[in-house]
Amino acid sequence: MLIILSGLPGAGKTTLGRALATQTGGIYLRIDTIEQALKRSRLMLDPVDDAGYAAAMAIAGDNLKFGRIVVADSVNPIELTRKAWRETARRAGASFADVEVVCSDAAEHRRRVETRASDIEGLVQPKWADVEAREYEPWTNDRILIDTAGREPADCLMELVDALSRMA
Repeated sequence: MLIILSGLPGAGKTTLGRALATQTGGIYLRIDTIEQALKRSRLMLDPVDDAGYAAAMAIAGDNLKFGRIVVADSVNPIELTRKAWRETARRAGASFADVEVVCSDAAEHRRRVETRASDIEGLVQPKWADVEAREYEPWTNDRILIDTAGREPADCLMELVDALSRMA
């Protein structure tokens, strides 16, 4: 199964994705990590455009063919990339779950964005104004919606695991 985590920076995707991969034994793919590695590589890709997504989807597809659970962590802001993730699962003969992670409390979301430190060497975190201005298309298909506002990560994880189990 491909679990496609999407949402704006600071919503809680990475915290949730890491916990989910740990609990399920799944492969965890984070676009930020891949993109930063591409920038640091001898190729010196900057901007990386769609290279991070393309690499992650290829790695996800390989692992899905082995029957592995893959947790993909990315902003995934447009329908084009959302569809590409779903196609990755279909080509591998795997199921998928679209998961949108949001923080509905704007003050809490802003605080998270403004106070978090990067755990990826060289990655510059976006400012709140960048998050507010970021392109993020409305969803047109069904998805699991996890609102992290005012909640403990463990509670969000439990909600997500429950929703995923109902899909099986």
